[in-house]
Amino acid sequence: MPVMSSWKHLVIGFVLGAVTINIYIPFRKSCESVSQMEGTTRQAASEPLTADTLKCSQSFKTKPVPVSDGSSRCLPLEDGLSDQIRMGWIKKRKETKEILAKLDHLMPHVTFSDINKTTSAKNSKVTILNPKDSYCVGDHLMVQLDLYDHSGNRKNYGGDFLRARIYSSSLKAGASGNIKDFGNGTYQVNFTLIWEGDVRVSILLIHPSEGVSALWAARKKGYDKIAFTGKFLNGTSESTAECGFNMTRNAELCEFLDERDQEAFYCLKPKHIPCGALVQLKSYNKPISYLTDLERSLLERSNIGVEIPHRFEEIHVLQCGGNQTKASEKCKFGMSPQFPSGFLWQNQWYPLFCNMSPFNTLEQIQTCLKGKLVYFMGDSTVRQWMESLKTRLTSLVYLNIHNSGKPQKFIAVDTAKDIQIQWKKHGHPFIGSHEYSIKDHSYIARDMDTISGDKDTAVVISLGQHFRPFPVEFFIQRAINVRQAVQRLLLRSPSTRVLIKGENTREMDTDQERFSDFHGYVQNLATKELFQDLNVSFIDAWDMTVACNTQKVHPPDFVVWSAALPFASGQTPAATGKKAEREIQS
Repeated sequence: MPVMSSWKHLVIGFVLGAVTINIYIPFRKSCESVSQMEGTTRQAASEPLTADTLKCSQSFKTKPVPVSDGSSRCLPLEDGLSDQIRMGWIKKRKETKEILAKLDHLMPHVTFSDINKTTSAKNSKVTILNPKDSYCVGDHLMVQLDLYDHSGNRKNYGGDFLRARIYSSSLKAGASGNIKDFGNGTYQVNFTLIWEGDVRVSILLIHPSEGVSALWAARKKGYDKIAFTGKFLNGTSESTAECGFNMTRNAELCEFLDERDQEAFYCLKPKHIPCGALVQLKSYNKPISYLTDLERSLLERSNIGVEIPHRFEEIHVLQCGGNQTKASEKCKFGMSPQFPSGFLWQNQWYPLFCNMSPFNTLEQIQTCLKGKLVYFMGDSTVRQWMESLKTRLTSLVYLNIHNSGKPQKFIAVDTAKDIQIQWKKHGHPFIGSHEYSIKDHSYIARDMDTISGDKDTAVVISLGQHFRPFPVEFFIQRAINVRQAVQRLLLRSPSTRVLIKGENTREMDTDQERFSDFHGYVQNLATKELFQDLNVSFIDAWDMTVACNTQKVHPPDFVVWSAALPFASGQTPAATGKKAEREIQS
């Protein structure tokens, strides 16, 4: 699994350094209270909320307003916002800043002027620390990595983004390795040998530490790598306009705000068309990069996911007497996971810390889901869960809800078994070259506030892929809003089951500055930290897709079903509800 320098401190203590980060929140105060969808008109964009906002809002009564000399002064906030909401803003900004500082402290901060001084997979060495002619199921295989640069010099710092797995192609088996970074160019990988047979080792250099440092720095620099085009319809009039999160032009803007949660989206206002006439959006990549030519060369496809060569052949694993890796305790809601969380065998996922009963027949699925109301919320990777269920549960019928554009909301029902399942995309940002309707566009936190909840209700949430091109604080703030909505739901209905689906890996030939798995890995770390104290389950899709070696944003069905199976069977393990000292890698 990929690993960052000193990632182990993230959960063990989240070691804080003397790091100063200027937090940037893409939210501007509106002069009137408006809904997040209908929008309002505003003349000339002010600056986003920054440190000035934090300073002004310490009293809960003021906001920063720019003045002619470029500074800002504090003016009274409009009435109608409670002190509780204002207090919540400050608390959220503080938590966001703290998590950013923790992440920043864990990152490599290196520069280079010669690509030959960057990490070379070809020149690096892999050594087995406990060599044997054969091993037993349940044994550990310990591997050491010594990384070198392209000039053949030993690296003396860590922070490389690595991915380690063992696999047996003939058995359709795979599992992740636990990587420890010593911060000096040496890494140790711990593989648990889980199945009998001949096992191979794969260790990939996804990005050298120099590339990681460049990606982290570039991600901080703006919201403008992705732009949106909005379509406005007003009777027979149609117009398009640029939209986004940081519209700083001196022009009339349409603002789509959620003041409670500090969510904001903007469009340039078309002439003679009201803001409420916005009906569709699509996105495109802007020709903007915050990387140098030398840094971009590290992110060319030939330099991504390069195998680190080793001289040993297959590892022979035998079923020795008494050795086993199968857990005896049955999987159930509320269990704490370990790493790796499981393994693939015959293209089916098996948890390592609990015993999940076989669950594939139509009758079993129907029995478990009978009388259930299920909400899938988020991106298309969790929509795949619904599609995978629909493939197996043929009695489910999609309802025609007369939505237009892609992706549209899905609702499926089985009236005989009283099953209702729905998927709805999350609110801005939703990236896609196809136009999609925004009339049913809303944020997950708001959607969750409409759920009554009970023992027959389940909510599955997936966030991440669409946030990768934007500064990570944007994702953190959204995750905090979702967490607060989960807390409200569990307060009014403690028996409702909530599952957080972690991000999965994706293609290596996509634009790395915007969509690198490094960005997703950082978001996965933040998600685990933010939800660790709640009574929710975490499905480690990252571990699964690394073990399965699926480098697709939409993994094949056997991977999707492996992730969805614990939910569909009512055996949802991997709860994040208890803190645990665990090694974090990816």
